[in-house]
Amino acid sequence: MPLVIVPTPIGNLEDITLRALRVLREADLIVCEDTRRSLGLLKRYNIRKPLLSYHEHNERKRTEELVGRLKNGEYVALVSDAGTPAVSDPGWILLKACMERDISVDVLPGPTAFVPALVMSGFPLDTFTFCGFLPRKGKARLEAFHSMKDACGAVVLYVSPHRLDRDLEDLEQTLGDRDAVLVRELTKLHQERIRGKLSEISAEVARNPRKGEFVLVVAPAPGETCFMQEESQWKDEAQALREQGLPVSEVVKAVKERYGIPKNTIKKWVMGPGGPGEGKTNAGK
Repeated sequence: MPLVIVPTPIGNLEDITLRALRVLREADLIVCEDTRRSLGLLKRYNIRKPLLSYHEHNERKRTEELVGRLKNGEYVALVSDAGTPAVSDPGWILLKACMERDISVDVLPGPTAFVPALVMSGFPLDTFTFCGFLPRKGKARLEAFHSMKDACGAVVLYVSPHRLDRDLEDLEQTLGDRDAVLVRELTKLHQERIRGKLSEISAEVARNPRKGEFVLVVAPAPGETCFMQEESQWKDEAQALREQGLPVSEVVKAVKERYGIPKNTIKKWVMGPGGPGEGKTNAGK
C-alpha cells in the first residue's frame, strides 16, 4: 500500500478536501506531527484511526519503522500540524526513504500557507522565491540572505513570532527597505494583513506585538525585470558563446545577466551531456 501525503487546514477546519477525508478514513495508520493537534481535526470529521507521532526530534528513528510497515502492506497517511507535510514541516526524510525503496507515494493537493499569502500580497507572481523559515544563525543564515539578494521576483518566507523583529531587521539590511506584506493567522478569525516598507512593518510590530503564524512576502527589487525566456533561447546563446571561445565561467555570467537564469542551471547544462562544455571539468576552460 502507498504512503499518502495529506495536506490539512492551516487554520479553518473547513479547508480540507473530500479526497483528503476519504484517505484519512481508509488509512490503517495516520502519522502526525503532533497527535494532539491532529486529533482536533479528526474528531471534527468523526475519524477514528491509530495515530503515530512523527516530528523533527524522532523522524529519522520513525522512518525505518514506517518503511517496514509500508512494506508489510499497511496504508499510511502522513499529516502535519497544518498545511502540506514536507513543506517546512517533517516528512521529507520519509518521502525520500520511500522513493529510494520503491514504495509507492501519493501527494494530495491542498492547503499551504505561502500560496494565499502570495496572492494576497498583490505583487507580480509570474516568478517568486520561497525560502521557508530562515536559519536561526551562523553560515546557513548568511547564505540564505545571500541567495535572496540574487532572487528573481517576490520573496516569501515563514516567520516565527519569536524571531519576527530580528528577521525583519536583517531583511531590511540585506535587501533594502522594500515594500512587503506581512500576513498573520491566515484563514483564522483574526486574520490580518500589514502592508508597507520593511521598516514600517518592523515599527508597527514593535509598537503592537502580535502572536500567531506569520507569512512575509517581500516585493521584487525596484526596477527588477525577470526574463522568462524559452529554454532554447538561452541555450542557443550559451552554445554560440562557447563556439566563440568564451570560458564556461564567462558564458554562465553572460547568460545569467541577460536572462536571469540561475548560475547552477546554466553551468549544469553547459557541462552536462550534449552541452557545449561536455567533458570539461574546469569551469574556466
